[in-house]
Amino acid sequence: MSSLAIESTKVEATSWRQYYALTKPKVVYLIVFTALVGMLLATRTGMPPWNVLLFGTLGIGLAAASGAAINQIVDEHIDGIMARTENRPLPKGEVDRNAALTFALSLAVISMIMLTLFVNLLTALLTLISLVGYAVIYTMYLKRMGPQNIVWGGAAGATPPVLGWTAVSGEIHTEALLLFLVIFVWTPPHFWALAIKRRAEYAKAGIPMLPVTHGVLFTKQQILMYTIMLVSVTLLPFVINMSGLIYLSGAVALGVGFLWFSLRLYRAKESDQAAIQTFAYSIIYLSLLFGFLLLDHYLRVVFHWVAG
Repeated sequence: MSSLAIESTKVEATSWRQYYALTKPKVVYLIVFTALVGMLLATRTGMPPWNVLLFGTLGIGLAAASGAAINQIVDEHIDGIMARTENRPLPKGEVDRNAALTFALSLAVISMIMLTLFVNLLTALLTLISLVGYAVIYTMYLKRMGPQNIVWGGAAGATPPVLGWTAVSGEIHTEALLLFLVIFVWTPPHFWALAIKRRAEYAKAGIPMLPVTHGVLFTKQQILMYTIMLVSVTLLPFVINMSGLIYLSGAVALGVGFLWFSLRLYRAKESDQAAIQTFAYSIIYLSLLFGFLLLDHYLRVVFHWVAG
């Protein structure tokens, strides 16, 4: 192979990775996972129809990737200021802004077509609302308006399990709204813990995150308060008989862990290390919590199948 061909292959590979980085893949994976949980929980027995499982997952994932790319386009200047985001493709000049916008909009269009044709119109509509809510309302306005930005912006991030649920059922049920509530209440302590660690960067970028506007101590108080609310909310699936003792045991154990991290952060004199550890645990917490929901659900399915 000639050196020119080798160089061309490198450019293509690099370009693919740059566009892939625009989608915030780690965030999208978590979104897709919670949407998948919504699909599986909405299926009373067995597995969802293959077309819903395939096209629903792909459609929701592509919409999330589109929103992430639009977020990076809007926040290009801010990302270039903050150490956490300065190496993203746009601040480094690795992807043309117009090309990034075309890429993001293409993902959105493909997502809407896929969900409308192969899943159902309700899921497509709710996904579009979620995409606009995150990429436009939150990124362009709420993020810059005040310290409660992440609370209201978190509503868009809490929709994936509802989208998964409607993809299977074609309806919005109480159980789906409860899954929404769990992520909605989880978002502030999750993100504010990171904001404590990165507060100097947010201040430099002019973003009014809670630690910047109200100080670290007040933010730690809010994290502890929301964690207590979260633990209470996560008991509701058991209360309404959506899940059983296996989920309840896991939720209580995980909740005690989150409370421990939040209380430890609240009492810490040096907050940065405790904050980033709380942030890391919050990601593990949500993944395992939804994992317990799935485990409990399918063990109950198996029990009813064996019993009857």
